[in-house]
Amino acid sequence: MHVCKNDLVAVMAGNKSGKTGKIVKVLRDSNRVVIKGVNLVYKHTKPSQKNPQGGRIQKEAPISAANVMLVCQNRNCKKYDKGVRVKKKILENGYKQRVCVYCEVEIISAE
Repeated sequence: MHVCKNDLVAVMAGNKSGKTGKIVKVLRDSNRVVIKGVNLVYKHTKPSQKNPQGGRIQKEAPISAANVMLVCQNRNCKKYDKGVRVKKKILENGYKQRVCVYCEVEIISAE
């Protein structure tokens, strides 16, 4: 998958297009991601011992990973703070590194 936990991403398609946020959870088996503050839905809960009042709880719902792009954090890039395509660069030691297609700078997870 082209994204991982703690990446800063922009939603490119769907109802929430144009919003950005940090990935909270990656669901690899269903190819979906949960983004903080994006695609909020209400979950109706019955009264319980833990929550005696019951009511509506707002939580993030997963969206397809195909609808998100990583955000470039390089200030010199022409696509700064926007969704960019990434490519994988293989280093001398054999590790793969994600880099922005436009400015060739490494994409770092925002921790």
